[in-house]
Amino acid sequence: MSSNSFEGRPGAVGSPPQHYGNPLGEQKALLTGAVVDLSDRSVITITGPDRLTWLDSLTSQSLVGLAPGDSAETLLLDPTGRLEHAIRLVDDGTTLWLLVDGAEGAPLAAWLERMRFMLRVEVSDVSDSFLTLGVLGSTDIPAIVTWVDPWEAGPGHTYAASRPDAPWTYRELLVPRDTFTYDGPVAGTLALEALRIAAWRPRLQDADEKTIPHELDWLRSAVHLNKGCYRGQETVAKVHNLGHPPRRLVLLHLDGTVPAVGAEVLRGEDVVGHVTSSALHWDLGPIALAVIKRSVDPGIDLVVTTDDGPIAAAQEVIVPTDAGAEANIPRLPRLGTVTR
Repeated sequence: MSSNSFEGRPGAVGSPPQHYGNPLGEQKALLTGAVVDLSDRSVITITGPDRLTWLDSLTSQSLVGLAPGDSAETLLLDPTGRLEHAIRLVDDGTTLWLLVDGAEGAPLAAWLERMRFMLRVEVSDVSDSFLTLGVLGSTDIPAIVTWVDPWEAGPGHTYAASRPDAPWTYRELLVPRDTFTYDGPVAGTLALEALRIAAWRPRLQDADEKTIPHELDWLRSAVHLNKGCYRGQETVAKVHNLGHPPRRLVLLHLDGTVPAVGAEVLRGEDVVGHVTSSALHWDLGPIALAVIKRSVDPGIDLVVTTDDGPIAAAQEVIVPTDAGAEANIPRLPRLGTVTR
């Protein structure tokens, strides 16, 4: 079965398929071994003896000691610490495999090519040769490489524990596009998104041009706080040690329909944020991830705009209002202040 044969399955809707006729049932199937076609994802390879030290110097994660077969996640930030690319990584001993969302592939590969200078690395976009599959349950599909999501292990600094009722045992498998065959159970991308949202797991689509990693709790799996210099490190360190992220990620439990991505989140008449991902979950009902102002009281209900009118939204805190300022440096009294 080629990757296009996912689209030939009975009930398949979309390319890659969003669902096969039963989006809620497919969420349960995902937990027991169903496979998601992610053929719109991109794959980049980096070869050469400098590949790990080179990418380590450019991005947020410590990669120098990455052992063959180990998985990691890293972020490419701009000079002010804003998110540009999210990269999933596996090294097989000779090749570093970069798995990224589809729209990221070409611009990321082009940027990496420009940054090679005299280093012993070669960058290739091999998206046309390899198909990405997503799984949560067990599977015996042979893969070129398998990326195991480090989100649950949380090797970095995290602001919140995982949801105990939303296990996230996610992996991505790379298989050859031309020769891959599979006739087992499948699930659509809507099912994967619903489980991801329930697990508080961010994707780059939850970011905008102003996002810093702290706002999405992304220090947890993709940022090493004690490594050497990289682009955007100053902002990462300053907010973590001395400041607070200006916004925070929340899970919204919605009383009504599923809102569109980009829908406004209101406190009274004031816009305090926007929906970044949304889904209908088999158990939780309509849910969404939203990025809102840090100052919004976590105890109040909010309102989300939809085509059917405003709907109530209860917050579930992911990034707390006091996130950051980990150095706990006491404030000095202002000049002239009398202390007793």
